[in-house]
Amino acid sequence: MGRSWKEPGTTRRTVLRTMGGLGIASLIGSALGIPRPAAAQGNLANLGPEETVDVTMKRLFSGRAIKDGSSAIKIDLPLIAENGAVVPVSVEVNAPMTPQSYVKNIYIVSDKNRRPLNAKFTLTPATGQAFVGTNLRLGETTDVRAVVEMSDGTLLQATREVKVTVGGCGG
Repeated sequence: MGRSWKEPGTTRRTVLRTMGGLGIASLIGSALGIPRPAAAQGNLANLGPEETVDVTMKRLFSGRAIKDGSSAIKIDLPLIAENGAVVPVSVEVNAPMTPQSYVKNIYIVSDKNRRPLNAKFTLTPATGQAFVGTNLRLGETTDVRAVVEMSDGTLLQATREVKVTVGGCGG
């Protein structure tokens, strides 16, 4: 059984002294250069500082044919974005979500961004509806593509242009 605060020998001073010692030990460890796990998220090292949309599409889809999916894919984007740092987008796919046929992935690609792939969403039949939404960061007027990968490998695409203005004054 562990000690409680009220047992003899365990005082607030003892606890504080122990915690202080642990803090000093961690400072000494970092000062000596003892390695620790990296805290970065993701691995962007394999991407260069810039990547064209053609290179991105080839990397993602290996040259597979992409069909026009504008009848099945609804992209909701503002026609004019007054603030390119926060551009809301939603993608809805009119497709069944059954175990036999469902939307597997939805990719959002901005043609003129330094790194064109903005988002990738992975869905399952349990999702129930093929609908996603997020905010994009766009540096300039560009086409935004929604590429949908079905469970059978079929690729569909719909595109919308977004005009990015600075302070709503045109551009």
